[in-house]
Amino acid sequence: MIARFKDLCMDAADPRSLAGFWAHVLDGSVADAGAEDRRVDRGPGGAGPESIWVNQVPEPRVGKTRVHLDLRLADDEPTALLAAGARLVREPDAEVDWWVLADPEGNQFCVFAPGEGTRPGPFELVVDSADPLAQARWWAGVVGGTVETSDEGHASVVGAAGFPWDDWIFDPVPERKRVKNRVHWDVDLTGPDATALISAGATLLREPDADIGWWVLADPEGNEFCAFAPRPVG
Repeated sequence: MIARFKDLCMDAADPRSLAGFWAHVLDGSVADAGAEDRRVDRGPGGAGPESIWVNQVPEPRVGKTRVHLDLRLADDEPTALLAAGARLVREPDAEVDWWVLADPEGNQFCVFAPGEGTRPGPFELVVDSADPLAQARWWAGVVGGTVETSDEGHASVVGAAGFPWDDWIFDPVPERKRVKNRVHWDVDLTGPDATALISAGATLLREPDADIGWWVLADPEGNEFCAFAPRPVG
């Protein structure tokens, strides 16, 4: 294991507004994260694996949402989410039994009706992939866990270190990644730097410098993620 899952990050034109929406959706709270950035926390403990950092960026959103959360509803319909500002993209039909919604900045996510023994809130992180099995195996090599496959062609990592939801799913899509992801995840390194990640096949995009204290990397299919060195003890 090279790293542990740390949290999610979202690019935003208006972090305050977007964080407010996701805090409402996740029954969380909004914290100031410096400058115009915000952080959405679930529970009283502050920042943690279920947190979403909402960071201001100058560029507008373009292209498809390739990383998204799947949510389980408390009610039979997503009426409350639509009232909070979500936009309906697709209703359940003959092919899918869930709703596809978009947040106020156009980031799509899926919501599912409640089932027996389920609880409302996020339960999966889904990543579009050209080769789901290869992606799942690579990330399991980084953060631990086991790889499971399905008849539908997706592969998932179960039991990854630090991962707060049930499944980390890599879903087959025909199109390849072409633009920067508006949603990405962070990891906490087990070693002092990103050398082991790069040796495993990650691409280094940016090293720590005067402006940031972490490494920016990309996985084998180009999904950006940030890696943080262990905090000093004492």
